[in-house]
Formats: sequence, structure tokens, C-alpha cells
Amino acid sequence: MYQEKNLLDKIKVFLTFGGIPIFAFLTVVFIPFIIGVYMTFTNSTGTGISTEFVGLKNYLNAFKDQQFWDALLLTFKYTIGSLIITNVVAFALALIVTSGMKGQDTFRMGFFTPNLIGGVLLGFIWQFIFSKVLVYFGTAFNIELLSSSWLADPKTALWSLIIVGVWQNSGYMMLIYIAGLSGIPKSLLEAAALDGAGKWRILTRIKLPLMVSSFTISIFLTLQRSFMVYDTNLSLTKGGPYRSTELISMHVYNDAFLYHNYGTGQAKAIILFLIVAAIAITQVVVMKKKEVEA
Repeated sequence: MYQEKNLLDKIKVFLTFGGIPIFAFLTVVFIPFIIGVYMTFTNSTGTGISTEFVGLKNYLNAFKDQQFWDALLLTFKYTIGSLIITNVVAFALALIVTSGMKGQDTFRMGFFTPNLIGGVLLGFIWQFIFSKVLVYFGTAFNIELLSSSWLADPKTALWSLIIVGVWQNSGYMMLIYIAGLSGIPKSLLEAAALDGAGKWRILTRIKLPLMVSSFTISIFLTLQRSFMVYDTNLSLTKGGPYRSTELISMHVYNDAFLYHNYGTGQAKAIILFLIVAAIAITQVVVMKKKEVEA
């Protein structure tokens, strides 16, 4: 009797604290995902759950769509550029604001602030900067690179997206690197300095190896954010000019809801999910091995 009451108490506690999150996960994430997978095998138009199976037709249409592969390749370019620059800038900022400089807490807050701005608003802000502010200075000071809007040129529009992404995400990744740097024992750094190690040697031989876990988290988050970016893409360029900045998330959304190819669009979303999951898992496994070696 006592054991049954104890079990009931545990169930009540679990439902009290875990019931709502589990219910939210099931209704918002899991069930819609299962329904989405099911709909890739039907001729659904998005207005309801169709029961007419078409097999792998939607997946075949997705693989045959050259624009899908163009958008995916463009997203890979964007992700690689954003991944490298964001983490380099974030790590550099972390080193600066942990160096003991005057007012470093204020700088931390300033660098993190862009991450608090919504992607849509961020896109409109930078649209004004690229189209008006930079063009004004480029024209006034005869700087050819800035004399016309980067958003109007297919060759520079993607770089505009990368710059905005780096500006938004660097501050957040900086906090992760600050946590990693703060976790390094000061006695170890002091001992290395007493042994005559310079700042560069301390950075490459001590700090970097001991921060592999921070790199794992930061790279994972940057990958996830870069592959799934949509709001900034929409408000900054809308995929233009001439689809030169139509990243994969925007392509999938447009195909499903703008062009009403819902089954094909959903199939593309599943393919994207599998690609991102495979890359993320591979990255985490590789970085975890580095952690063990370090």
C-alpha cells in the first residue's frame, strides 16, 4: 500500500513538472512532424490531410527540381561563410572582453545586443544601411565598392546576408566562448607565463585545446541557425535579386505555400531535415573525439 502511494506521488510530481512540457512537445513538434512525413506520400494541397497516396512521387519531384539543389548549394555557401566568420569574430570578442580591459562588461552587453533583435526587424535595419547609408558614404567619398547597394547585385547580395548573420550571432557565440575561457584554471595560465610562454603560445597550446567543448556547442548552434535562417532572408533580400539569395528554408516555404506544391515542399523539408541532422551529428561526434584527445 505504501509503495503504491509512493508511486502515485511520484507520478503526480512528474505530471506536475513534466506534463506540460511533454504535452507541448507532442502537440507542437512531434505530432506535426509525423503528420508532415505522412503528407509527403500524398497529394496534399495543404488545406487538409489527404488520403490519396502517391508513393515517392513528391521525393522524386524534389530531387528533379534544379532550383532546390541551387538553393541547397547556396545555403551551403552561406553556412560555411557564416560558420567561419561568426566563430572567429565571436572568439576574438571573447578574448577581448576577458582580457581585463576597462568597461569590459559594457562591451559584453553591447556585443550581445544584436542577438536580441528579431530577424525581420534586423533585416529591415540592414536593408536601410546597405541601400542608403553605405551608398551615401560610397558616393560622397568616391568608394566604388559602396557606390551602389550590395542588395541589388547578385555577386554581393549573399555577402550582405552573411554580414547580417555574423552581426546577429557573434554576440551569442561570444558568451559561450567566455564561459569556456572562464573555466580554464588561472593557475595553469600563470604557470605557463612563469615558464616563459608568450600570449600566442598560451592561446594555441592551452586555451584552444581546453575549449573544445565550447567550440562544439558554438559550431553546432551556428550550423543550425545558418541552415534554418528564414526571417532575415525574407526581410533583407526576399531571395533576390534573381533568386541569388534564396536560401533553402525560403525555397521550401515558397514551394509549399506560395506555389502550392505542398507535397513536394514538405518532401524537400524532410530531405533538408535529414541533411542537417546528418551534418550536425557528424560534427558533434568529431568534436567529441577532439574533446577526449584534448
